[in-house]
Amino acid sequence: MGFFDRVSESQDMGIDLGTANTLIYIPGKNIVFDEPSIIAIDDDTNKTIATGKEAQKMLGRTPKNVRTVRPLKDGVITDVKETEMMLRDFIKKARGNNNLTRSRIVIGVPSGITSVEEKALKDAMEISGAIDNIDFIDEPVAAAIGAGLPVDEPVGSMIVDIGGGTTEVAVLSLQGIVISDSVRIAGDEVTEAIKRYLKRTYNLIIGERTAEQIKMEIGSAYPTDNDQENMEIRGLNIVSGLPKTVTISVEEIRECIADTVELIVDAIKKILEQTPPELAGDIIDRGIMLAGGGALLKGLDSLIANETGIITHIAPNPLKCVVYGTGKVLEDYDRLGRTSRKK
Repeated sequence: MGFFDRVSESQDMGIDLGTANTLIYIPGKNIVFDEPSIIAIDDDTNKTIATGKEAQKMLGRTPKNVRTVRPLKDGVITDVKETEMMLRDFIKKARGNNNLTRSRIVIGVPSGITSVEEKALKDAMEISGAIDNIDFIDEPVAAAIGAGLPVDEPVGSMIVDIGGGTTEVAVLSLQGIVISDSVRIAGDEVTEAIKRYLKRTYNLIIGERTAEQIKMEIGSAYPTDNDQENMEIRGLNIVSGLPKTVTISVEEIRECIADTVELIVDAIKKILEQTPPELAGDIIDRGIMLAGGGALLKGLDSLIANETGIITHIAPNPLKCVVYGTGKVLEDYDRLGRTSRKK
């Protein structure tokens, strides 16, 4: 039995359509798709050349007639047509050519999404073949479910989901959001801060992939055991126009991203200040849970714990919490279905 034969046994799917990556979960099959939210388009023919990992390899390496783009920014759609083209290809990779008309689709969205942005996402999903039974679930709720927090119990749980484009901070109880905030400062802004610093300090221009590598290898939000490490960076000298190599330190990178990271910490403090006393007591006892790719920034949990005085945990598989949450909703829809909303 081939891959597409196996996944076609189930009609339903959970989707985490993220700024950085898209993940698809099929009940009974776990995560069947996990690739970057990128599409390469031939402008001469207006056709898709590649999506996901293949398109990512093309970043900065395409001819003039080919655009390699991320059709989502800050967690929401910036171009419906490009998103539809990308989604169509992603769904085909995950599901084969099966008809989605009778499927139930649960898709995570930022809690601060506007009605216009939500309609754009629904339109893109429908054009991609998902005609009926589209449920939207707020990403912090999905992340909390995926992280194993007791969202259906009368206790307060705090989730901080730091994605590529948005940071979602929420206090949950009894399957609902008590208070939340969605700020469009997250992993992408940290990456951009690194690019700006190198350009300003060393006259060095680097690409997105290099900045991401720097963030993952020596990026940190709080002093760690690897503070003595350095990293050699290659880029383009903005003055001479020639290739250039510089060596940067862990401390340099921590300092250049500090302002961006502080905005995330401020969003957490803001929600804590507005949390009802009983639920605040639960959070003090149980701690703050971090999810999303941003949770992997070294020392971020320590920084948040130091700034708030509340123990901070990193969820198991933080990158996959949202899609696991959508999957759990599908697999236990009678109990968890009211955490989502029908569109």
